[in-house]
Amino acid sequence: MGVVGIVFDEQARVLLVEHVFHPQIPWGLPGGWIDRNEEPSEGVARELKEELELVVQAEQIILVEKAFNNHIDLAFLCNASDRKIGEVSNELLGYKWYALDELPALKQFHIKAIHRAFHYIERK
Repeated sequence: MGVVGIVFDEQARVLLVEHVFHPQIPWGLPGGWIDRNEEPSEGVARELKEELELVVQAEQIILVEKAFNNHIDLAFLCNASDRKIGEVSNELLGYKWYALDELPALKQFHIKAIHRAFHYIERK
């Protein structure tokens, strides 16, 4: 199971990372694989901590999709009380906060998740 975290800043920009191991579509939401017996919400928090030194709370599942074979992807809307990014892991080339109308090329799952999360926070 894969998990990604959607984090917005005060200007409603979304946090994206540039992945080392995804040369065709390098930009995407931060995340990774959950560990055996790990709760998905804990897995996404762990991944953002490992990749960006960003402490988040997973608030809401925004999107669930079956990607291939029996692989499931979950997108979580996450809250970070302090949006300060620390040292970036060696799995990433960098990060950037993007406005929705400036998004780079992304996987369809990430695009859908970002837009659903944005509409979710607009209604709050």
